[in-house]
This record gives sequence, structure tokens and C-alpha cells, in this order.
Amino acid sequence: MAPALIYIHGFNSSPASSKAKVLHERLAAVGRAQEFFAPALPHSPAAAAKMLEAIARTRPQAVLVGSSLGGFYATWLAERFALHAVLVNPAVRPYELLADHVGRQKNFHNGEEYDFTAQHVDELRALEVDAINPARYLLMVETGDEALDYRHAVEKYRGARQLVIEGGDHGFSDFAAHVDAVLEFAGVSDPP
Repeated sequence: MAPALIYIHGFNSSPASSKAKVLHERLAAVGRAQEFFAPALPHSPAAAAKMLEAIARTRPQAVLVGSSLGGFYATWLAERFALHAVLVNPAVRPYELLADHVGRQKNFHNGEEYDFTAQHVDELRALEVDAINPARYLLMVETGDEALDYRHAVEKYRGARQLVIEGGDHGFSDFAAHVDAVLEFAGVSDPP
């Protein structure tokens, strides 16, 4: 049996993201929809980490797919539990980027509003992973990412399998064209 795939969404996103939908649909097409899991993460990074840690304990062979801030969380979780992870336009130092976003926030998908605080920034910093095992990762970045500099991820995940695509955007809108690379990395291909 192939391992579960855990999709970890980004900042102000949700399990309703287009990448999560594409991944779930592709898994369904190969008869593995039941192996897909996409939790709705709390706004607090410490609470999100606690939730992801609990999920990893119940799915010890899972493969993570993290997008943007979800890529940062996936890195922390992969190193903590020796899991494999696909990182899609991952945030490398989100505590630096999001320090300028302290204040009122709104979820892109459900419209929920909440306060993103300086404590949340500190919680992100506490999840920083200094050294990674590059064999655990497939990095997928687009050079046209308007929110994050893809070169930071290329540097951080040096030695990992990397797919660097010219152009594109932060949402990785061409994800469907590359979803099979995700499944191949995760060891998912044929119906059970």
C-alpha cells in the first residue's frame, strides 16, 4: 500500500486550494483518493505544528506536499519524523516575510478573518530547521513567483531533487502539468 499524502496549505489558504484539488483528483484517478489528507491548519504556527505532529504520528510513512508556508511546515515535519516531502514554491524564512503582515488577515477561500500577531512570527521562527537531509525532498519552484524569491529555496534545498520552471507564479498555476512528478516521488502510480 502506498503511503498517505498529506497536503499542507500555505498562509491564508486552506484545503480548498487549487493544488490540493488537483492532487486529490489525480489520486482519485489512480484509485487512491482515500490516501489523501489535507487538514485545515490553525492560524497559530505553534498550534499548526502541534496538529501536524499528531497527524504524522498516525501516518508514519506519509509523504508531505507543502505549498508556500506549508513547505516550511513540511520541512519541519519531514526532519522531525524522517518523512519525504514535496515542496511547492516553499517559504524559506517566513518569519522574515510575514513580519510585515502582522495585523488583520483574511483567508482566501472561506473569508474567515483573524489577527496575525508578533507572537505568531516568533512561533514560526521557533520552527526553523537549520540543516536538512536533501534526499527527503522534491523541490518544485517557478522563477516567476511574485511572493517569494525561488533562489532562496534552490539554495536551502541544494542537493535535493529540484524542478525549477521558468516563469509561472506563486500559486504554481501549472501544478496539474507536474502532479505526476509528485506522485512518482511519493511512490504512487498504479491503482491498488
